[in-house]
Amino acid sequence: MSSQQGRVLVTGLTGFTGDHLVAALERAGYEVYGTVRIGEPTGPTRHVAELTDRAALLAVIDAVRPHHVIHLAAVSFVVHDDVEDIYRTNIVGTRNLLSALAVSSVASTLGTVLLVSSANIYGNSDVASLDEDQPPRPANDYAVSKAAMEQMAALWADRLPLTLVRPFNYTGVGQSRQFLIPKIVDAFVRRAPTLELGNLDVYRDFSDVRDVVEVYVRLLPLSPRTTLNVCSEQVHTLREIIEMTSNLAAHALNIRVNSQFVRANEVRVLRGSAARLRNLMPSWQPRPLRDTLAWMLASAPGSTFSHSIPLTVAASLARGDRSL
Repeated sequence: MSSQQGRVLVTGLTGFTGDHLVAALERAGYEVYGTVRIGEPTGPTRHVAELTDRAALLAVIDAVRPHHVIHLAAVSFVVHDDVEDIYRTNIVGTRNLLSALAVSSVASTLGTVLLVSSANIYGNSDVASLDEDQPPRPANDYAVSKAAMEQMAALWADRLPLTLVRPFNYTGVGQSRQFLIPKIVDAFVRRAPTLELGNLDVYRDFSDVRDVVEVYVRLLPLSPRTTLNVCSEQVHTLREIIEMTSNLAAHALNIRVNSQFVRANEVRVLRGSAARLRNLMPSWQPRPLRDTLAWMLASAPGSTFSHSIPLTVAASLARGDRSL
């Protein structure tokens, strides 16, 4: 495999974000290698290394000799039912990676070590737009694990070229239906009559996964030693997202609120500020959420939609026989 820009080692190569990141890195001229978990397919560019196995991580690093590292591997589902796994993977696993990098054969030549945290660390806040200086107020175990990971990573900042990103919610083709927007899109693709959801009045700053991985790729040559929000700076409630998708799909759903889907300590509003990121890359422009939804509808298995879905006025979601 030829390389114009150098080698990048991606942990969590086979996940949702990894799939899109690999394509973006290759388009940019990078040679991409990655770690996979035991039982996943291997190959010349895919190496088995669990985050809990520091020796395996070090062996992969020394074999690949990357110029950059992007650390995606993590437990990323907020309501993951194995709390110990969240902390073990997100904190101890990241420490294993950083300690292996620090003693590896490429420690002195690394360009960027990009660590992916999460905007969930901000928790609930009265601030209209969250910037990177906002004190963390994590409201669930996942968020606590990411906040602790950031604190731990700071111990390595004098030995490794760390860039830390805090992506807000993002979605796109290939994301599991256990996540909210893919679940909604799937219901519209199937022309389902009803859909059960949790709290409909949470506000989220959603980005397109293609925009997020573009940021990761463009950060590699810049190697900023800082923390950056990755966000669209626009928030939508679930009601708005459902209505937007309904208009695109020309189909109305009967939405039912299921109390079992309402999370304890739900973060009510997450809106980010991307001012620091825009200072680094002024030309970066995130897509509107409607475009992402149209892409997801058109790309879903069995979909009859196209990217040029006409806007059709669907039945009103505020009708008296709907619980939305």
